[in-house]
Amino acid sequence: MGRDYAQGRNTDPGPGLRRDVSMLSPHLRHRLITEKEIVAAALAAHGAQGAEKFIQEVFWRSYWKGFLELRPGMWIEYRARAAAEHARLATEGGLRAAHERAVQGTTGIACFDAWAQELTETGWLHNHARMWFASIWIFTLRLPWVLGAEFFLHHLLDADAASNTLSWRWVAGIQTPGKHYLARAENIARHTQGRFDPRGQLDEDAPPLNEPGPPPPGTLPPADAPPAGRVALLLHEDDLAFWPEGCEVVAAGGIFCPGGRSMAGVAPLARGFTEGAMADALGRAGRRVDHPPQLLTPEGLADWARAAGAARIVTPWAPVGWTAGMLSRAEALCQAEGIPLHRFRRPWDEACWPLARKGFFQFRASIPALTAALAD
Repeated sequence: MGRDYAQGRNTDPGPGLRRDVSMLSPHLRHRLITEKEIVAAALAAHGAQGAEKFIQEVFWRSYWKGFLELRPGMWIEYRARAAAEHARLATEGGLRAAHERAVQGTTGIACFDAWAQELTETGWLHNHARMWFASIWIFTLRLPWVLGAEFFLHHLLDADAASNTLSWRWVAGIQTPGKHYLARAENIARHTQGRFDPRGQLDEDAPPLNEPGPPPPGTLPPADAPPAGRVALLLHEDDLAFWPEGCEVVAAGGIFCPGGRSMAGVAPLARGFTEGAMADALGRAGRRVDHPPQLLTPEGLADWARAAGAARIVTPWAPVGWTAGMLSRAEALCQAEGIPLHRFRRPWDEACWPLARKGFFQFRASIPALTAALAD
C-alpha cells in the first residue's frame, strides 16, 4: 500500500507474478471489507504521505459511484444502448464475427488475446491491462465500447456499474469529452516487462469517439433514518458487511440478482464468487440473530419479515446499478404489503458522493480532509 504500490502499480508482470497491486477489489466491491478499513490499514502501515497513491485509488471508486449516483440517467441510457448493441449481434454477421474473435481471444493481437482469456478464466484483470484492453477494443478493433463494457460486467468478480461504465467512457473519450486513452505498443512492452510487444498492430492515432458527454449533476437522494422497533436486515451484493446500529435486528436475509449484471447475465465464476460472498455475509449476520438467515426474492420479503416479527425491513443503500433497480421493485412490493423498506447510507458514501460533481482532480483536492474525517 506504500512505496512499492506507487512505483509498481502500473506494471503487470502477469498471472502469479504480481506483487505491487492488492487484488482486493472483488472483496471491496461487495464490501466484505470497506473503504474505511482499507484506508485505515494503509495509514497505519505507511502514513498519509507514503500511502497517498494507494488511498487515491481507493477514493477513485467512491468518486465513480458518486458521479453516477448524481446522474442516474447515464445508467438507464447505458442499459438501453447495451440492449440495442446485443440486438445488432443477432442481425449483423460481420459485427458478430468480430465480437466473437475479441471475446474468445482469437484476434491475433497476442496481448489482447491473453487478457481476454485471463478475464474469462480468472474473473480479474490488472487495472492497466483493463485500460489497454478497452482501448484496443474501441480504437483498433473498432468494436462498440458498450459491448466491451458488457464483456467486463459479465466476467469480472469486481464488476461494478459505476466504475465499469464510466471507465469505458473515459477510455473512449466521452467521459471527459475529447480526452481519450490510446494503448501504445511501447507502453505495453515496457509495463509488461517485455511479455508483449504489439508494434505495428495498434491504431495509435485514432481520434476519440464523438458521443455526448455526461449530463449536469443532480442531487443525492435522501437516505432513511434508523426506525424504531424490531427490524429485519436485508443484505445485498453491494454491501455485505453492513449492520444497522441503533436498530433491534431480529432476522437477517440476503438478496441478489446476478442475471441483472449484463445483457448476457453473469459468468459462472463471477456468480460463484458473489454467491460465496453472500453466504459468508449471511453466516456472520446469522450469528447475531435468532432466526436462521435466508436467501430471498423480492416477492418473499414481506412474508419473511412478518414471520420474524419485524414490522420493517432495513437495507444498506445500493448505488445506481442492477441491485438498486431490484431494490426499487422490492420496495414497491413490500410497501403494498404494509412493510416499509428503509435504506441506510454509510457515512463514507454520504461524505464522498456529493463531491463527485465535476472531474476527479477537483474531487482529489478533498481526499486529505475526507481521509482525516472518515478513516479514524
